[in-house]
Order: sequence, then C-alpha cells, then structure tokens
Amino acid sequence: MEPGELRRAGEVARAVASELGLEVDDVVVVHNSDRVALRLVPCGVLARVAPSAHLADSEFEVQVARRLADVDAPVAELDPRVEPRVHVRDAFAISLWTYYEPVGSEIAPADYADAFLRHHAALRQIDLDAPHFTDRVTTALREVNDRERSPELPSPEREFLSATLSGLSAAISSDRAADQLLHGEPHPGNLLNTSRGPLFVDLGTCCRGPIEFDLAHAPEEVGKHYAGADHELIHRCRAVNWALFSAWRWRRDDQMPDRDHWRAEGLDRVRAALDRCGPG
Repeated sequence: MEPGELRRAGEVARAVASELGLEVDDVVVVHNSDRVALRLVPCGVLARVAPSAHLADSEFEVQVARRLADVDAPVAELDPRVEPRVHVRDAFAISLWTYYEPVGSEIAPADYADAFLRHHAALRQIDLDAPHFTDRVTTALREVNDRERSPELPSPEREFLSATLSGLSAAISSDRAADQLLHGEPHPGNLLNTSRGPLFVDLGTCCRGPIEFDLAHAPEEVGKHYAGADHELIHRCRAVNWALFSAWRWRRDDQMPDRDHWRAEGLDRVRAALDRCGPG
C-alpha cells in the first residue's frame, strides 16, 4: 500500500479493535503488500487489512482458519476474544488474528516437512469449496497472453511463459485422483517459527491440487523428509510456481519492489527448474 493508504489502514484497524474492547496504544507494520499485516500493541493482535475489493478473499481466509482450528491444524488462529469475522470499515476489510512472537531462526527441513504432513492431514478432514491450482494458471495466462495487460513482456519470453504454464499445468493436473486441499503458497515466509511450533499463515491461498504443489514452495530439502512425495512432480510444480511468479511481475500494474530485477530473476528460475524436470 502507498503511505497514505497504509496510514488509513492502521487507523481503521486501531478503531475496529478498540471498539471491540482491545487495548491499542501502537500499530506496527509487519508486512506491506496489496494487503497489510499490522501488529496491534499491547493487545497481542495481528490485524490483516485489505482493500474492500478483496472482501471475498478475506472472508474465505477466515472460513479456512475456522475450519482448520476445529481439526487442530498447525495454523495461526483468529483472535479468540472477538467474533471470528471480517469487519468492513472505510473501504477496508479487517480481520483480527493472534499475534505470535517469532522464536529461533530458520525452521529445519524435517520440522518443515512434519508441519506439512500435519497440515495436509488436517486439510483432508475438512470440506471446503476451494479453487484448483489450475485456476491460478488460467489467470496468469490471461495476463501473459494479453499484450495490453503485459505490454513490456518481450515476445520470446511471452511465448516461453505461455508454453510453460499451459504445458506443465496440463501435465500435472492430468490425473486428479490424488488431489486434495492445499495451503497454496506455503513458502518460508508463510510458516512462522513460534513457541507453539511451526504455524502456517496466509490461509486465503487454499486451493486443490497434488501435495507436491505445496512442497514445491518450500526449500528443496523439505521434500526429502515428506514420506511418499513424488520428487519429479515437485520439480514440475516448482517450474509452474516460478512461471506464475514471473507472470505476475510482467503485469502492467505490478508494484513489487525492484520489479526489473525480479522479472529477469523469475525467468532464470523457471529455466533452471525446467532443466531439472525429466521428460514427459
């Protein structure tokens, strides 16, 4: 968010929490993107604030969190002191979560894999209407294949990304018998090391697909500790993930910092991932 919008987001988060009886003396920015995470001090709340255009996404995330809390999944929980819902105020959608103080440093691959195993087991216990990961690919292809949406994408790279996204996603999703609910974007930034152990956050990315699609977001060593994982499929999913990342960077309205660097880096990562994929 731009500074002015970020300031207003902090003001509405403070107002909503205060009206619910939570003490707020300060607002600390934890993460700033198209939606923001704000730590409210001293009440121990993490407020997730998004433009109201993302209201449906925020409500979906709250729904996922409530279902997973009921089956003891390793996920961040909504604040138990207030009603588990999304509040709409001044063109913002606000949800209130428990703030977890980070502990230690990097999560060991075996612990990361164990969190995945427990999370995937919990996801198999809930019934949820979630999109398939290929819906994400369809959206990315719409950006890549439309020159007005991605005017700076050179023709060779446009053809490369389009072929990679369409070809690999079709191959990965050809047999959906083993598909299940997934986190959707469980990269290291979305797994917190807390006093309760590793906890997944950013639950609004939940989708359906093979467990390897989740594993492809994690460091490579993690998959080696996940019993039964198809490592060739992980390589293919990692190539798709980097192709998705690259597609977003070429959008006309993308606002990622240092975008030019990540445009080049993303394409390099796609090529490197493809080099590790076997035939077929």
